[in-house]
Amino acid sequence: MSAVRRRWLPMPAQSLILFLVWLLLNNSVAPGHLLLATFFALVIPWLVAPMQMEQPRVVKHWVAVRYTLTVLYDILVANFEVALRVLGPTRKLQPAFVAVPLDVEGALPITILASTISLTPGTVSAEVSEDRQWIYIHVLHLEDERALIDQIKSRYETPIKEIFGC
Repeated sequence: MSAVRRRWLPMPAQSLILFLVWLLLNNSVAPGHLLLATFFALVIPWLVAPMQMEQPRVVKHWVAVRYTLTVLYDILVANFEVALRVLGPTRKLQPAFVAVPLDVEGALPITILASTISLTPGTVSAEVSEDRQWIYIHVLHLEDERALIDQIKSRYETPIKEIFGC
């Protein structure tokens, strides 16, 4: 993309999305809405472009697809497991906080890991340490801390490291 084009249209995909979303939200293609959609699609990305941080690129797309399918499967299975635990005797629950050491680096990969953990029912990412070396997780029912840490590292963290090449 040329320098002039990049300066005036710094985020073309986001501009297109803004344009379409504005028209869909208003359910109209009247001239006034087209003009306003164009204005927002050009001005908003231009205003926020200086605030945009460089993000790591996906290195292995197939691993990202496989990771997404794994997470969706884990969410489905965990929903049933949590439902059975909650509907059963609650005194058998063993909630706990677990500190998981992080090998993944970078704000985006750590955020994706924390979000994945929180999306999976029965676990919530509580905090990432300031030095980004640990993630603290609350677990609804903990039987084996080491097994949980190993599962998070092998099932989620390792593919994230592969996806972003970190």
